[in-house]
Amino acid sequence: MTSPTPSDARALLVAGLGRRRFLQAAAAVTALTACSAPAPAAPAASTVPGVPLQPGEGPGRDGDHYLPSEPDTVRWGYLPALGAEPVLRMRSGETVTIDTVSHEGILEDQGRDPVAWFGERGVAADGVLADAVAIARDYVRTPRDFDADGPHVITGPVFVEGAEPGDVLKIETLAALPRVPYGVISSRHGKGALARTSDGAAPAGVDLGEVMPPVGTDGRAGGDPLGYGNVSLFAPVRDGADGPVGVLPAGAGEVAFPLRPHLGTMGVAFTEAAAENAPELNSIPPTLGGGNIDIRLLGPDSAFYLPVRGEGALFSVGDPHLAMGDGEVALTAMEGSLRATFRLTVCKPGSGDAPSVAFRYPFGETPDAWLPIGLSDPDGGLGGGQVSDLDVAMRRAVVNALDFLEQDMAMDRATAYAYLSAAADFTVSQVVDRTVGVHGRIPKAHFAG
Repeated sequence: MTSPTPSDARALLVAGLGRRRFLQAAAAVTALTACSAPAPAAPAASTVPGVPLQPGEGPGRDGDHYLPSEPDTVRWGYLPALGAEPVLRMRSGETVTIDTVSHEGILEDQGRDPVAWFGERGVAADGVLADAVAIARDYVRTPRDFDADGPHVITGPVFVEGAEPGDVLKIETLAALPRVPYGVISSRHGKGALARTSDGAAPAGVDLGEVMPPVGTDGRAGGDPLGYGNVSLFAPVRDGADGPVGVLPAGAGEVAFPLRPHLGTMGVAFTEAAAENAPELNSIPPTLGGGNIDIRLLGPDSAFYLPVRGEGALFSVGDPHLAMGDGEVALTAMEGSLRATFRLTVCKPGSGDAPSVAFRYPFGETPDAWLPIGLSDPDGGLGGGQVSDLDVAMRRAVVNALDFLEQDMAMDRATAYAYLSAAADFTVSQVVDRTVGVHGRIPKAHFAG
């Protein structure tokens, strides 16, 4: 009799047991495959197109549906509210390919003219994405206020049939293909890990001479974003020994780092609002609806679980990254537009198809780990919470990890607490989105039995 492959064994068990009971039976599944299972692989090398992936052209449009980013299918700086009109409807379990657009190169402090801005950095006009040009030129859905609005181009929302409040939307990133062979990394005054506080003082732990960008270059008082003194570095992509790399200057040489494409923002509608640009819809802070979660592990082959608050879930996406370090300390990642394909699946209470924590809090998963998440203010600053307190985010990530281990893995809570201290890792997701984040990493291999 032929032994089942690991993927077949997993599929059979999930089908028969449901996801929650499958997790509790993980030791049995691992026992079938442990002898032949390879060590965890390095992140797959990204493929960067030789020419830009213009809207509706080129490879990677593999979803059941295709959604372009156009002035009338995006919100610039804001998320969709509960009850927003969807730009696409799809069934649970179907896939959608979305051409996301990076905000870098089109913002007001860069001139809101991507052809000119990228042209000054050696990119020909036909090397700039047509949808980026159209959004910068034609977006009038909401008035733009650079000092108040979020920067992100948010595409959606997508209505997923069958999704109701109390469900979970499972977002599987199947592919994330760079649309251009370059990215941008920006640092802006008043933002980032080393920014001055709102009263002009240095943040705790550093002095004014250590603030970045330097205090002497801060031109915000002039009121013209072009004179703010913000720093935006153009980062070309070239071939490296193990795949494409991003490149920055380093003295007389360069520093090259691997691409890790992922979406910084994936969310469902979280709150009601009277206007499309209401402050509570600002795209910057992550919330219980996900949004600007900025976890670099949530790239291809990952799953992101979000509690549904409104009919259809109303999925939206944006803030595409070509690469990002944990913490995202300067303010942005290596920002660059992506063609991304997602599978969106509705998980019902009691089905076992989603981690129990996900019915109340965002939760992530990769092929080799579970990712409990903690946010310093999961209401996105609306509830008068701690906002930027990493201690709060850390505690919530630990509590969510404990709940997962107790409720889904049948561990005694005290034992789970000890296990987390001895064997799990907790990492700063980002410190730049007003609401800061921490995520844990619980290796699945530890539960091999």
